Amino acid sequence: MSFTGKYQLQSQENFEPFMRALGLPEDEIQKGKDLKSISEIVQDGKKFKITVTTGSKVLKNEFTIGEESEIEMLNGEKAKVVVQMEGDNKLVTQVKGMKSVTELNGDTITYTMTMGDLTLKRVSKRI
Repeated sequence: MSFTGKYQLQSQENFEPFMRALGLPEDEIQKGKDLKSISEIVQDGKKFKITVTTGSKVLKNEFTIGEESEIEMLNGEKAKVVVQMEGDNKLVTQVKGMKSVTELNGDTITYTMTMGDLTLKRVSKRI
């Protein structure tokens, strides 16, 4: 199953409390909460390029499954991660005390980040 495609954010749960826990300024949280971000994913075998555009902010990350990569997080911090694939439709990584799971089902990507007892869930559909 290929993740390649463009996806638009449809819904999200716990965005504001999760971003506060990450330390984002309140004005950025308020600006970002209603923006429908677009994620563009290009998968070439085990290599991934992900570009997320939210308003004027563009976040680009590249990684290869099973290899250490440096990614930029939602709050602008850079972190070293190793992304693993579970089955053929789930990307899983641990970063700075958070677990990140990106799951593809048909035309829908569900992105879940868990930090302690707080979970951010974002659902995007292929466009």
